[in-house]
Amino acid sequence: MDEYKKIERSIIVRFRKEIYRKFMRAIQNYKLIEENDSIAVCISGGKDSFLLAKCMEEVQKHGKVKFDLKYICMDPGYNDKNRELILSNAKKMNINLNIFNTNIFDSVVNIDKNPCYLCARMRRGYLYSYAKDLGCNKIALGHHFDDVIETTLLSIIYGGEVNGMMPKLHSDNFKGLELIRPLYLVREKDIKDWVKYNNLTFLNCACHFTEKACNDINSSKRLKIKNLIHDLELDDKFIVNNIFKSMDNVNIDTVRCYKINDKRYNFMDKYDIIDKE
Repeated sequence: MDEYKKIERSIIVRFRKEIYRKFMRAIQNYKLIEENDSIAVCISGGKDSFLLAKCMEEVQKHGKVKFDLKYICMDPGYNDKNRELILSNAKKMNINLNIFNTNIFDSVVNIDKNPCYLCARMRRGYLYSYAKDLGCNKIALGHHFDDVIETTLLSIIYGGEVNGMMPKLHSDNFKGLELIRPLYLVREKDIKDWVKYNNLTFLNCACHFTEKACNDINSSKRLKIKNLIHDLELDDKFIVNNIFKSMDNVNIDTVRCYKINDKRYNFMDKYDIIDKE
């Protein structure tokens, strides 16, 4: 059996419960794929996006909904070694990859303030633009369950606000394009088990700015949050699910302020009115 077929089989047999069922549940619960969609699967070179590509391929082959897939990869300025790893993995996994070049790394190399934020914004813009040129109406990203709860805690602990990561979003700047996250319910540990089971090696951290951070656990806020969640989960295995479910159970009556479309609402605005009624 070809290696890529073994990899595909592992998703629907060995990791059916841990990965494929949760992948399908997210698609169904959040209506991520619809008839005649043209979806650009964005591959960064990491484990999550390559798994996403194979899951999307699987549901396209065997699902009832008919849709089109294009696999795209933006090279922001990778060195030759990292680019070759991405291309070799695409070949190994039988993925027809559309790779295009940008100079993002060079553009932000001299930025002192928030280079990572600027880099992320530029990446997203290039991906949307390329997907639009290909005729796609959706782009799929490889964010998983742990990304969702980590983002929630990051916003609370370091940002002083409650911000979630949505399973799908309409683009503000590219009309007619939608972002979807089909791995929304899949745990990262199960993705790592899938990688190990298939003896695969993916790109980890290729950014000039974060090479040191990726090797220094104390220099990354996200890594600190990962460790916090890990420690909490050792005491109570339901912790992560409770964090996730909390965003489905927001009691507005107990929230002092909240925003809808950038309009701010304060509980004091109606507090005395309600009392008089």
